[in-house]
Amino acid sequence: MKKITRYYKRLKITYAKAALLAGVCAAFFLPSYTKFEKTGDNFFTVKINGAEVGVMGDTEHLDEYIREARKKIASESDELILMDINVETEGREVLWGKIDSESAVRANIDRALRSGIKETLHRSYTVKVNDYTVNLASIEEVMALLQASIDKYATEDKFTVELALDSTREFNVLTTYVMEKQEAQEQGDSEVDYRGLREGGIAQVLSDMFESIEPAREKDWNDYEYGLLSIDFAEEVEVVESYLAASEITDINTAIEEVTKDQEKNTVYEVVAGDTLSGISLATNIPLDRLIELNENLENENSIIRIGEELIITIPEPELSIVREEELYYEEEYDEEIIYIDNDDWYTTETKTMQEPSAGFRRVVAKVQFRNDTEVSRDIVKEEVVMEAVAKIVMRGTKIPPTYIKPLSGGRKSSGFGRRRAPTRGASSYHKGVDWSTPTGTAVFASSGGTVAKAGWGGGYGYVVYINHADGKQTRYAHLSKVLVSSGQSVKQGDKIALSGNTGISTGPHLHFEMLVNGSHVNPESYLNR
Repeated sequence: MKKITRYYKRLKITYAKAALLAGVCAAFFLPSYTKFEKTGDNFFTVKINGAEVGVMGDTEHLDEYIREARKKIASESDELILMDINVETEGREVLWGKIDSESAVRANIDRALRSGIKETLHRSYTVKVNDYTVNLASIEEVMALLQASIDKYATEDKFTVELALDSTREFNVLTTYVMEKQEAQEQGDSEVDYRGLREGGIAQVLSDMFESIEPAREKDWNDYEYGLLSIDFAEEVEVVESYLAASEITDINTAIEEVTKDQEKNTVYEVVAGDTLSGISLATNIPLDRLIELNENLENENSIIRIGEELIITIPEPELSIVREEELYYEEEYDEEIIYIDNDDWYTTETKTMQEPSAGFRRVVAKVQFRNDTEVSRDIVKEEVVMEAVAKIVMRGTKIPPTYIKPLSGGRKSSGFGRRRAPTRGASSYHKGVDWSTPTGTAVFASSGGTVAKAGWGGGYGYVVYINHADGKQTRYAHLSKVLVSSGQSVKQGDKIALSGNTGISTGPHLHFEMLVNGSHVNPESYLNR
């Protein structure tokens, strides 16, 4: 009995030693446990965005796992994915402990990164035209937008838009060019041009020689290529790849409407000889009051404009303008240009028609350039006159006519030209001039140079001065207190000819001023420069 007891005691000790040895071996040799060494932290808990992704024996490969997980997520989409990544590691030194497998850690990292996706930026394309930009979802939508701008005018489905890298730009910027669809198809064809190979050497030289000596002949009406010859964008178009939020991308139908619809845009009009404000208003289809509103230097419809002056006008234009050239055939009545004959004895205000015009009739082929719907230029390349036009012949004067100024300084206008309700007793109800109230003795000046026709008493006008001018007009100055010139005397514009007064039929000190054209009274204020 005692022997058996000692045997069991030895057996228990042996079992305990074996168990201890097995535990030590497991701690040191099994892969899921960390070997205990006195080297510092050897057991790391890793968290990403607050979620535990695993326990690792070291963090040497952690960045690699995260980088590869991000790459995998990004490869699953063409979009640019933004995500929050906040990595936390907590290390400690342990004798032994269970760590997670690499595959488990990688899987957990993948899940944690996906849960941290903050925003997905879509691959898109920004189209820029001057200061206008629009963002589209794909390169196909870019092509559709540009083609819609062209198709607005190229109704024959003859032209197509192509994109190419802009070699002048540092970054990848696409620019546009327009070409005929047939040409684009031929450029994409990889077949060899055997005609060029056959027609080589001496054969090519002879061919070129015969082409150069072939006599040129005038084109017949059927030889012309009627219709749209060329079309292109008026402005430079830039297309750049970008990554944007969905809210920043414009629907293709909205973009086409924005780009092709006419917008009111300010532009500059340069005044040329013969222009008037009313004429510019009609030519540009802008109301006269709107034209005056746009230009601060214009006070009203009578404002003076000068050759070379620039006026702001508004014209309807789309965001992306189109220029094109068309070859047109038409038949029309036409007028010859007016023939002018200068007469140095006449003033520039005098003209006389020497021959009345008569319209002609012709057949025409013309190349016409347009910017959107506005004609820019017209070049007639073939013309056949069916009936000759007769030109209008006009004789015109070359002498600069005299100018007229207000005949006194200051003064308050007290009566205008024309009918008046309550004239002074003895005076006419139709006022033939303009009155300015002014103290007696105010200097009166010649409104323009000329010859004094009358100087003295004028009945109801009191003391008067009449002056005849070279352009046939006559000015009259009445109710004077003193006359300073005499009949037959020559005076210059601005010469002092009298003093104002209150003589004749008058209600107070003032100057009465009249102007006659061919013996008829006119409103003198219409002829005064200042």
